[in-house]
Amino acid sequence: MVIIYGIRNCDTVRKALKWLDARGIEHQFHDFRIHGTDRAQLTVWAEEVGLDILINRRGPSWRKIPQERRECIDVPTAVELMVEFPTIIKRPVLDLGDRRIVGFSEATYEQLFG
Repeated sequence: MVIIYGIRNCDTVRKALKWLDARGIEHQFHDFRIHGTDRAQLTVWAEEVGLDILINRRGPSWRKIPQERRECIDVPTAVELMVEFPTIIKRPVLDLGDRRIVGFSEATYEQLFG
């Protein structure tokens, strides 16, 4: 089962969900705000895809975090920030079981499910 992680009111998440629905691809949605985040899972994701891909450093949520907390970030400190501020996680995170895809691109989804 494909699991898509994100926040319901995120435009990119809505596009990805709409894309999956339109093609009849069965999936489960996990809303970070409702269902929370899991430290162990975030650690795996961070090590798998890298912090530069997993954390949205261009969004307003990132800028609201004090500068001293954003400096010298490593996996353990990033995980703590993602647990505290789940909106800094780049969305959506598509969990295919054997790998994770971060962000939404029609071309990428087409390659995965086409």
